[in-house]
Amino acid sequence: MIALATATSGVAAAILPGGRTAHSRFDIPLQINDTTMTKMSKQSGAAKLIRQAKLIIWDDAPMAKRQTIETVDRSFRDIMDVNVPFGGKVMVFGGDFRQVLPVVPKSTRAETVNASLVKSYLWPLMEKIHFTTNMRARADPNFSDFLLRVGNGDEQTVKDNLLRLPEQIVVKHNGDERPEECLIREIFPSLHQNSKSAQFITERAILASRNEFVDQLN
Repeated sequence: MIALATATSGVAAAILPGGRTAHSRFDIPLQINDTTMTKMSKQSGAAKLIRQAKLIIWDDAPMAKRQTIETVDRSFRDIMDVNVPFGGKVMVFGGDFRQVLPVVPKSTRAETVNASLVKSYLWPLMEKIHFTTNMRARADPNFSDFLLRVGNGDEQTVKDNLLRLPEQIVVKHNGDERPEECLIREIFPSLHQNSKSAQFITERAILASRNEFVDQLN
């Protein structure tokens, strides 16, 4: 049987075997509204693939605007000639609403929430399955609990609504060198000796919030 793996972001799609972004797979227009349809015609090869698919997975769904998912719903109903959600296709949406919500430029908090999947007419029709264990952090329960407190809004904040990181996950530095150097040495120990090891390099990464910081670290 045929299963299609898609994701909202290109990074997530690259992780899935055979994965593609939802915009690429379903030919979703960049400009969408409450009546938009995808660009797939009912006679196209893409529409034929949709009809044959038994399962469609959409990862990072909370990052997509609800109108994007609703556009796919309307098109699937048309392609399948069945007026039920997604034309009767089995859809599995994955994602974490604690992470990145849809990006709505210059919007208020209410406008961002209104663009989210939870405000869609499809949301009440979905069966919700909640994960309870952080599999990546199960070897470090203290870090896992900290992430949950942050996500639930239970972690105390300091001035300007900032979070104070636990002492045990902070990389300390002395005043004689740049903090970036201490961070690099902590994440990539003995870098000169291990720089030619693909396993050593691919098992480590430093994430940064802005491209300029990425350039500095590189």
